[in-house]
Formats: sequence, C-alpha cells, structure tokens
Amino acid sequence: MKHAISRLLLATSALGLCASAGAETTLRMAHLWPEGSAVNQEIYRAWAEQVEQDSGGELKVEMYPSQTLSKADQAYDATVNGIADIAVTLQGYTAGRFPLTEIVQLPGIVNSASQGACILQTLFDEGDIAGEYDDTRVLFLFTTGPAYLHTRDTEIRTPADLEGLRIRRPSEVAGEMLASMGAQPLGMPAPDIFTSLQRGVMDGLSFPWEAMKVFRINELTKYHLQVPYYAGAIVATMSQASFERLSPEMQAVIDENSGMAWAQQAGRVFDELDKAGREEAVAQGDTIHVVEDPLNDPEWSGPLEEGTENYLKRLEERGLDEARAIYEKAMGLREQCEA
Repeated sequence: MKHAISRLLLATSALGLCASAGAETTLRMAHLWPEGSAVNQEIYRAWAEQVEQDSGGELKVEMYPSQTLSKADQAYDATVNGIADIAVTLQGYTAGRFPLTEIVQLPGIVNSASQGACILQTLFDEGDIAGEYDDTRVLFLFTTGPAYLHTRDTEIRTPADLEGLRIRRPSEVAGEMLASMGAQPLGMPAPDIFTSLQRGVMDGLSFPWEAMKVFRINELTKYHLQVPYYAGAIVATMSQASFERLSPEMQAVIDENSGMAWAQQAGRVFDELDKAGREEAVAQGDTIHVVEDPLNDPEWSGPLEEGTENYLKRLEERGLDEARAIYEKAMGLREQCEA
C-alpha cells in the first residue's frame, strides 16, 4: 500500500499538477524570460497573482523562468505532454507548426506590441487561427513590438550592408528574408544570444528594443537599424489535461483570466520595454538609423515584399488556401487595433 501511494504521488508530480490536502492546486508555468525581468513580473507573475486571488487561494502558480523547466523550442510540447501545466513561448521557435499564426510576423502588419496583441488575439478569437492550438488550451496571445537589426561592429543602412553577416534570426520566415539580402541567418533561443554575440559566433541579430534590454544585448552592440520587417508572435497556453483536472469553478477562474484583456496587458508591458530599450541604446551613444516605411522604401520594399509573397505562396502550396485571406484580414485589423 505504501509503495502504491508513492507511485501515485510521483505520477501526479510528473504531470505538473499537484493537489495538497487542503485542496490547493499548484500549476507549473514555464517560460524563457529572466525571473527579474519586467516581462516575468508584470505579465506572468501578475497573471499568476490574479489567478491565485480569484481562486481564493485554491490555485497557486509556480514559476519556472529562464528555460528551467523546458527549453524555449520545446515549451509548447511541454504543455501538450504534461511536463508543464502552462507555458509561454514564441511560435517561431517551432518552424512550420503555426503557419497561419506566423502571418502576423510579416512586414508591415505590426507597428507596436499593443497593436500586434490585438491583431493576433482577434484572429484567434474569431477562429482564423484557432485550429493551430487544438492540442492545448490557449490563455492569450500577443506579439513583441517590431524587431530591428542590431550589430556589434558593422553599420547597416541598406540591405546590401547585410552581405555576409552572421545574423541571429528570430524565425524561419525572418531568416528567409535575411538570407535574400545576403546575410547568413543563425537560429538560437533568445537566452543564448548574449554569450554567442560576446564570443563572436555572430555579428548581429534581429530583436525588438524590449529584448535588447531584457537580455542585456545593448551592452554588446553599437549599431542599430530600425527597419520594422518582423514581429514575434507569442502564446501563453495551458495543458488541456491540466485544465480538465480542475473543478468547474477553477476552470472558470482560468477562463476569466484568458483572452483579450491579458493580451492587451502584455502588449502594454512590451511597449514600455521597447521605449526603455531604445533609451538605453541612446544613452550609451549608439548609432541608430531609422527606415520609417520599409514597404514603400526604394531599397527595402523589394526584398520585404518578395519575402512576404514567398511565405504566402508556400502556405498555399501546403493546402492552406485561407492564408492570403488571413494576411489581408491582419492588414485590415491594423487601424482597428492601433493603440
């Protein structure tokens, strides 16, 4: 009997959902951002505290930042497989798995994180991309602000300046665009960038200003080109099995803390961090160039439009005939979602 109880406790722990004698349930939440970051404190920890409060203390959220429970590129599957109860990750880390979602990452769609969060959450709420998440229970979706180009030693002003440079790509879509401009795209999770840049493994990267500050990359770069050619899509999602093990009352608490309100909260936090990241680069005397409207810029419009068209065609070849309509809808949501 003693051994049977031990096995039961071990199995429950492996699923990441633990109930105490006082009916308290602990949910394990995994993500890649540092514990002390504003992203963790003002979005994920704030969400956790709200859930704990709304549940009257019956739900507790145990945070696992900095990839301590699951690597960023495995975080979504960690919820599918029950390793984590909740995970937050960028869809770009699993290339090809969320092809319709990644449409919002294309150039010209997202001008700010708040706007991107509204666009992405709307596409989910209205069923355009919801089918890509049938194996988990989505809490909320949002985006980073526009990702720009940042380098250690090379000043970039035109696509030609990227020739031969080793640039960290945030996703396969963005990597193809970088490659079309002559760069050598490198893939790696955000927490690994600092060391790789410090050791000279790469020459630069594509990042929003928020991440430049959060992951301390401003310390290693001197040149920045604000060309908004990409934005990262992010999902906060829950294991369906973990959700179903909750009582109906606790399920209602999770549902009440899902959707647009938290997507917009995340967008606001990322917008503020974008401002702070840029201010940090200015304060240290970095060189910053700006391409205001890349889709109408004589040097940048060609490769960006080509990259967009190539991506949409590839989705259509995969049988995703709705891809172009979703792209047009996302473009149409820009004004409605403008902060």
